[in-house]
Amino acid sequence: MSYTFPASWKNMNVVLCHDWITGMRGGERVLEILCEGFPRAAIYTLIHNPRAVSDTINRHPIHTSWLQNIPSIEKRYRYFLPFFPSAIEQFKVSPADLIISTSHCVAKGLRSKAPHLCYCFTPMRYAWLFHDEYLKGNMLKKLLARPLLAWLRRWDRQSSQRVTRFVAISQHIEARINRFYGRKADVLYPPVNLDRWTPDYLPAGDFDLIASALVPYKKIDLAVTAYNRNGRRLKIVGTGTEYESLKAMAGPNIEFLGRQTDAELLSLYRRCRMFIFPGEEDFGIAPLEAQACGRPVVAFGRGGALETVKAGISGIFFSQQTPKALIAAIDASASKNWDPRLIRSHAETFSIQAFINELDALIQQTRK
Repeated sequence: MSYTFPASWKNMNVVLCHDWITGMRGGERVLEILCEGFPRAAIYTLIHNPRAVSDTINRHPIHTSWLQNIPSIEKRYRYFLPFFPSAIEQFKVSPADLIISTSHCVAKGLRSKAPHLCYCFTPMRYAWLFHDEYLKGNMLKKLLARPLLAWLRRWDRQSSQRVTRFVAISQHIEARINRFYGRKADVLYPPVNLDRWTPDYLPAGDFDLIASALVPYKKIDLAVTAYNRNGRRLKIVGTGTEYESLKAMAGPNIEFLGRQTDAELLSLYRRCRMFIFPGEEDFGIAPLEAQACGRPVVAFGRGGALETVKAGISGIFFSQQTPKALIAAIDASASKNWDPRLIRSHAETFSIQAFINELDALIQQTRK
C-alpha cells in the first residue's frame, strides 16, 4: 500500500453510510478506502451482499435495513425505491464524532446529531435524471411515476439540509447539487488505485472493453449497436437489469463476461485496445482504471468524463450519442499511435494519497 492515513483518523469515531453494498463499482471503491482509513467504523446501508464485495468492507460491522430480509433483494431492490427514504431514516445511529455518507440515492438522509460530510456521487438520480431511460418511454408508467418522482424530489431536497458539508465528485455534480439542493459543495475527485491498476506495456489485444453496471442510463445499448455495425470485437464486463436484453441484441463479435474479479479485470484492462464509455456519467472511475493501465478511452463528451480524460493524450470524445458518432471515434482511436506511459501519467494525478490528503482537510473543516 503506497498511501498513508492521517494520524488524527485513528482516534476519530466515524460512522459510514452507503446506499447499498451489492457490488464493487466506483462508489464501493471509495467506500473501501474509507474502510481502510477508519477500520473500526460501523457502516449503515439499505442492503448488503457480502458475496459481491471486498473483505475490506465485509470486515466492518454492517447494519442493514428491513429491506435486507426480502428474498433476492439484491436483484430486485430498485423496485422498492419508494421505501428507501423511510428505510434510511429508521436507523438508530450510534454516537459519533462524524458521519461520512457516500451517496447517490438516500444515504445522505441518515439521521444523526453528529456533523455530517456527504461525499455526493449525484443528487438522487432516480428522482431528477434519466427518466426516459428507466421508464422506457411507457406513458402509463410515466403517469403513475409522476407523483412518486415529485415526492422523492421533495424528500431529497429536504433531507439534504441534514448534511453539514457537501463534497461533490466532480464539477459536473457540484453544479447539480447547487441546482437541486441550493447548496454549495467542494469538489474532490474520486481516486484510482494506482497500486492495483498498473500497465505491463505489452501489446494490446484485438478487442475493446466496457466495464459497467448494465442499467439504462449507461447507454451500453448504444455501444452494442455500434459494434454490431462495425464488426469489431467487444468484451462487456458487468451485470444489471439490462443484461438479458443487451445480450439478445448483440452479434457474435460481442462477448458478455458478467462479474469479474479484480485480477481478471486487470488482465482485460491491460489487453484491450481501448475502453468504451458511451454514457453521460457523474464521474466514472472505470475509465481512470483503464488509463492507469495505459489504455485510451473513447467517451461521450459530456459529464464527468470531460474532467478525467485528456483529449488526444489519454482518449477521444464523441459529441453525439449515435452509433455513427461512436463508430467514428472508435476508428479514430484505432488509427492513433497512443503512448501508454503518457496515459498512465495522466491517471496518476488522481492518486489515492491526493484524495486522502484533500479529504482530511475537508473533514477537519466539517468538524469545526
